[in-house]
Amino acid sequence: MGVWSARHRWTAVGAWLLFAVISVIVGGAVGQIDAADHDTLPGEAGRVVKTLHDAGVADPALETVLVRTDGPVTDPAARGAVDDVITSLRGTGRVTDIRSPYDTRALSKDGHAALVQFAVEGDPATAGDRVGPVLTAVRQAADRHPDVQVEQFGAASADKAIGDAFNDDFARAEYSVVPLAIGILFIAFGALVAAVLPVILSLTAVVATTGLIALASHAVPMSDSSGIVMLLVGMAVGVDYCLFYLRREREERARGRDAQTALAIASATSGRAILVSGSTVIVAMAGMFLTGMVEFEGMGLATLLVVAVAMIGSVTVLPALLSLLGDRVEKGRLPLRRRTPRDPDGESRVWRAILGAVLHRPKLSLLVGAGALIALAVPATALHPAELTLKQELGDNALVRAYEDINATFPGGPEPAEVVVSAADITDAGVSRAIADFRTRAVSSGASDGPVRVTVHQEQNLAVIEVPLVGDTQARSEKSLEVLRDEVRPATLGTVDGVEAPIGGSVAASKDFADKLSSSVPPVLVFVVVFAFLLMLLSFRSPLIALTSTVLNLLSVGAAYGILTAVFQKGWGASLIGAEGVGAIESWLPLFLFVILFGLSMDYHVFVVSRIREARLRGMTTRDAISHGISTTAGVVTSAAVIMVGVFAIFGTLSLQGMKQMGLGLAIAVLIDATVIRGMLLPAVMVLLGERNWHVPALLRRLPDLEAGFPVPDAPAAAPGGCGTPDEVRV
Repeated sequence: MGVWSARHRWTAVGAWLLFAVISVIVGGAVGQIDAADHDTLPGEAGRVVKTLHDAGVADPALETVLVRTDGPVTDPAARGAVDDVITSLRGTGRVTDIRSPYDTRALSKDGHAALVQFAVEGDPATAGDRVGPVLTAVRQAADRHPDVQVEQFGAASADKAIGDAFNDDFARAEYSVVPLAIGILFIAFGALVAAVLPVILSLTAVVATTGLIALASHAVPMSDSSGIVMLLVGMAVGVDYCLFYLRREREERARGRDAQTALAIASATSGRAILVSGSTVIVAMAGMFLTGMVEFEGMGLATLLVVAVAMIGSVTVLPALLSLLGDRVEKGRLPLRRRTPRDPDGESRVWRAILGAVLHRPKLSLLVGAGALIALAVPATALHPAELTLKQELGDNALVRAYEDINATFPGGPEPAEVVVSAADITDAGVSRAIADFRTRAVSSGASDGPVRVTVHQEQNLAVIEVPLVGDTQARSEKSLEVLRDEVRPATLGTVDGVEAPIGGSVAASKDFADKLSSSVPPVLVFVVVFAFLLMLLSFRSPLIALTSTVLNLLSVGAAYGILTAVFQKGWGASLIGAEGVGAIESWLPLFLFVILFGLSMDYHVFVVSRIREARLRGMTTRDAISHGISTTAGVVTSAAVIMVGVFAIFGTLSLQGMKQMGLGLAIAVLIDATVIRGMLLPAVMVLLGERNWHVPALLRRLPDLEAGFPVPDAPAAAPGGCGTPDEVRV
């Protein structure tokens, strides 16, 4: 692939650009289908949303305004504030179904607070985009009544707050990633052109994938998180793949090989490693489809698409660009930067010294390294994923305080449970009695303090019951939900034949999501581990190398879990990164991190072990091959790790705690992988196994040898300007 691209460089580059342009045009033409609640929510909560969606009943974006005074809420001053809020809301022209607390009896038990309820007009999925003027109107009404507490919270205002934070974070990440990657590559290569080349190729891969994602979203709807994860992973792996390839090509040029031969060797070595590691990431991300949850499927599909595009671009377009640029890839060099490695064999003297100590005492190194990672993983035994609350996600702000005040005064009021009753005839006397009985028992059971509100949609034969749940925490609210589902519903609505009454709402959605996620974990973990093992087995035909890579990956993931638990759940050092008071790990994060880290960890493992095996096939002893392979790849692995850690760390500085946790988890795991795993545990394990590393069982000898054609000779294949012969470089 690399040799063909180098020989047909204009064709390769033109085809790549054409592919990117067509992808963007087609993606823009078909548009992206964003995942809606009726696609993403599992369980009863998902059935509620789907039932309303299929029936054409709008599930409005409900908002509430709390009005609290020191005196009775029926006093003229309080009534004046309530009337002003209602008048201001009507004046926006963007709300509907305004309910006065004096009509609905939404008055607090102490008589000092009232709750104005209304809905934002239009599609509830986009209500956050239209709620701005409503928030302004309520805020202005509050300013006109300084002696009265006036606060607003609801689905639309929460969506707006999270959406604004997400957009700000995404913009900051976009503006930060590119300069950071160029800066690190500039230092690594010492030449501006060589530094910019991988970034440009990665950016085009991300842009092209954006169009592909729009096309793919018609089969698998995409959530907002899919785009940010695609950017994060696409830039990281795209730059890494180019770095692996470019560094090997420059190394071969420094050894005296001509341009064509250097490209051929880079294609056959680093190019192969890129294909294996990229395929591993793709297979790992495919495990997300086993969750059966659209949000995970969207993230998995977006990630594997960008990895596939970046991988193909690295092994086809990059050699074409290098062939076009020739020596001009060295333009814009850093002053005083040395052009050749200090060691004639391209080995890092620092890493060779470290490896000398590791290989001299491999058992001690294995014990110390593995012990340290196991110790770091210990806090993960207490890991309890949970959906982050609004306060945990956004911190302390006016919206969060409004939610807390409303929930304290009217428990469950901001986020009521939603019961959708469907029957052949919703007006049937038996059905009506069951609904009335449900309303009464919901309060008498202690699950709700009321008021319980019923809206009948006669045309669709549906009734929607809104039940404020008692509970000042997620756990207590879930207990109230359990009472509704397991006690109140069977005793009332469950006694009428032909009636279905799933119970949803935000509390139910959180619980159902967690239950579905926990049941998805075992099959996903087994799929990822087994297929990663099989890919390594196919690549190296060695059961021990495949087993070693799997165990080492599990160690690095476990250590990352442990650090995340210690920081975000236990609060150790949380204030240093702006995560104080979070006390929880985002529910979707552990599974996502496992899948993506298992794939990304293979990058370095495949690259390093390929170099070790290459040296072993040249005739070196296993110990010398390990020392040579790791020392010669140390520079590129370090540079690649710094780029990945830097990119992921940017996400660790964002305001949304879910993004912060994801960024920190990825950065920690990559750092551990590139240092402790590759610099200590891998060489220690391989030197202890010795020649058993390369043992190919008889059954596996029937598999194709993907490294056929090696070893590459140590001597230069030709004088500069010549061309290597087939005997010198077999690809």
